[in-house]
Amino acid sequence: MNPYALLGAAIASELVGTTALKLSAGFSRPVPSLGVVVGYGLAFYLVSLTLEDLPLGIVYGTWAALGIVGVAAIGVVVFGERVDLPGAIGVTLIVVGVYCLNVVSEMSAH
Repeated sequence: MNPYALLGAAIASELVGTTALKLSAGFSRPVPSLGVVVGYGLAFYLVSLTLEDLPLGIVYGTWAALGIVGVAAIGVVVFGERVDLPGAIGVTLIVVGVYCLNVVSEMSAH
C-alpha cells in the first residue's frame, strides 16, 4: 500500500483518538474512552507501517504537524473554539513546514 495513504490513515486515526479524548471527560465516559484507545492504537500501528518505507523525520514531522492542524480545525468546527491571528499564522507556518519537508527538502523520499 502507498506509504502516504497509510500516513494519511494514521493521521485520521489520531484525529479520531484526540477528538474522543476531549469527549471522554477524563476517561469517565466509556464509549469515547474506547475511541481514544482504538484511535491511538490504530494510529501508532499505521505509523509503524509507514516507517518501513519513509524516513523517520518525514513521517513524524508530517504526522505531528498535520495532527496539530487537524485537531485545531476540529476544535473550531466541532467544539466552537476560536483561532486568533497569531494562531492562524502558526497553523499556516506548520502547513508551509510540512510542504517544505515533503516537497522541497531532499530529506523526503521523492
